[in-house]
Amino acid sequence: MATPALLRAAILVVSTTASQDPSTDAAIPALQSVFETDGDGKWDVTETHIVSDDAKAMQQQIRKWADTSNNPVNLVVTTGGTGFAISDITPEAVSEIIEKPAPGLVHGMLAASLQVTPFAIMSRPVAGVRKGTVIVTLPGSPKGAKENLQAILKMLPHACALAAGMDSRSLHKGGVKKLEQEAGVSSSPAAVPSHAHNRGHTHNHGGHSHVHGHNHGSHAGHGHGLVRHAPPEDAPPATPLSNDPSLGPTRRNRASPYPMLSVDEALGRIDEFTPGSVEAERPVNEDLVGFVLARDVYAAEDVPAFRASIVDGYAVVVPKDSTTESKTLSGIFPVTSVSHAAPDEAKVLRDGEIARITTGAPLPAGANAVVMVENTVLHALTEDGAEEREVEIRAANVRDGDNVREVGSDVRKGQLLLRKGDKITAVGGEVGLLASAGVQHVTICRRPVVGVLSTGNEIVEHTTRPPSMLRLGEVRDTNRPTLLLAAQEWGFDTVDLGIVVDQPQTLEQRLRDALRQVDVIVTTGGVSMGELDLLKPTIERALGGTIHFGRVSMKPGKPTTFATVLVKETRRSSFVGEGESVVSSGHSTRRLVRTIFSLPGNPASALVTFHLFVLPALHKMSGEHTRGLPRVPVTLSHDFSLDKERPEYHRAMVSVGADGVLRATSTGGQRSSKVGSMRGANALLCMPAGPEPLKAGVKVDALLMSNIRSEL
Repeated sequence: MATPALLRAAILVVSTTASQDPSTDAAIPALQSVFETDGDGKWDVTETHIVSDDAKAMQQQIRKWADTSNNPVNLVVTTGGTGFAISDITPEAVSEIIEKPAPGLVHGMLAASLQVTPFAIMSRPVAGVRKGTVIVTLPGSPKGAKENLQAILKMLPHACALAAGMDSRSLHKGGVKKLEQEAGVSSSPAAVPSHAHNRGHTHNHGGHSHVHGHNHGSHAGHGHGLVRHAPPEDAPPATPLSNDPSLGPTRRNRASPYPMLSVDEALGRIDEFTPGSVEAERPVNEDLVGFVLARDVYAAEDVPAFRASIVDGYAVVVPKDSTTESKTLSGIFPVTSVSHAAPDEAKVLRDGEIARITTGAPLPAGANAVVMVENTVLHALTEDGAEEREVEIRAANVRDGDNVREVGSDVRKGQLLLRKGDKITAVGGEVGLLASAGVQHVTICRRPVVGVLSTGNEIVEHTTRPPSMLRLGEVRDTNRPTLLLAAQEWGFDTVDLGIVVDQPQTLEQRLRDALRQVDVIVTTGGVSMGELDLLKPTIERALGGTIHFGRVSMKPGKPTTFATVLVKETRRSSFVGEGESVVSSGHSTRRLVRTIFSLPGNPASALVTFHLFVLPALHKMSGEHTRGLPRVPVTLSHDFSLDKERPEYHRAMVSVGADGVLRATSTGGQRSSKVGSMRGANALLCMPAGPEPLKAGVKVDALLMSNIRSEL
């Protein structure tokens, strides 16, 4: 039997979380990239599937791929559930259906991992053959799965060919050297995939990973709770572009290795890699304001729940034969009861009797209409003079149901009140509507918690020293309080992460601690090209994060950096707000994506890039449909100079005059370090690059940071 031109591979993700929300899975694209980049053109990934941590579901899917007589897949790789957690049952489930164990493949994966850390002995992979299909279990973290697959991928075509029925004698003709040459491997020690020891290594526990840092002897690298798996040195997509701080200033990059992205491209990557919203349940009260609903909300009861009077007056009994024709009620009637809005049991009203009633009060049984008090005259009092005994009614055109609010006439039980995606406001009446319809709790999109960290040896608390007493080189921290207030103004809870010095291990540990406290980390400083600009190297090399962009073609804010890091949640997050409970998937351990925005250190740059890049990500995580600053066209009130090379986000004041025209005025000098340029600014003007100034009267787009001023 000849080896097929392309071997068919299938990827099975074992994850309860991903089975409920496939958008959280990163393993499938990671493994597909391995087959494409390292598979020598021999593989075609034809099948992918996600199942929960359930043995029967795993076995059923593998049998579907392997047991079919019509073109079965050659290779099944599973990812997840290979650790020591209670829910980790992938090795046991797969072992039950394997017909021929393949311990050599397991040894190959473990040997590659043991080149990095002894903790590789904690991994529990299995491999083998069922029918004509090779099956291999991989760790749950995308990077760990990639590394293990890369360790054995060169040998798998040979294994698949034999499993599919190829004659071993003809396949082995030419000896081992020929097989090694065809596979592109060597029997020398270099054949074992090597890993740089300034990287971290991860092992999978329960489909998730612990970090074991190997940063030149740094003990701060253990950081259990962070998920990462260092890629091999020869994997181009995962090779860090950042400087290696251990090499010293003479070997650092002299120009940024990160591609220059346009603002739109950067926003696209933020939207692509920022995680979606997390559902939580909250009680219906005033604290609900600002949240976006994650699910439709239906009325729990009728409003009103009883037939109620719309006016102050008298409940009457209109003869049934007058339902369709108006009737004049006149005469003197005895007042037999009183119905107030307060809960009470009113006396049954009979024909010829009336009951005094107040607005909102329930109609007495038997009554079917209300006559307004303006159409009545007091006729007689009780003996003590305290109550009405008889009232004369002079009303024309009275019908059954007049001045009566019927049961459910405002809201019917089960009626859709608010839709998924609606935002609860303080002025829109949403809380009142929910409360009136008996809704006690709603499911919302939890708002992310934002942590702000300032970096730099020169940065000191703004209250540290009296005026004019700063030491040479010291700079007061203005970015952190400014960004904390900006996030709070947009409705987000914040955590002050303080100031950290430019020292690799200290910065790494501070970021690790922050990743356990907040959903989004915003840092300022340390993202340029200096030898002490450590944010990018720390994110990539120490935390195993992914930098999605490191430069943006804009002014100010060119070195803005956006990254994501995987963390492992092992208990209920401390981020959950008061009265709030996260809607759980039922899985005790989840991999969570944390976002890091590393903004420039200059004050104007930091605030501009926060509004331009961080705010849309926060809105996405909050479930908002409209993200970022609102955009409006404005007219320039004077000439504006342009940057010749980069588009500029010019700080400006936008106001409206009596003619209704929005006009923009510059706040002055726009140097990125000039914090005064933000004073009074309520908008960022989207100015194009160009050699000549834009003249007064030209229209441009403005991104509004706060309310428009009135010139009146």
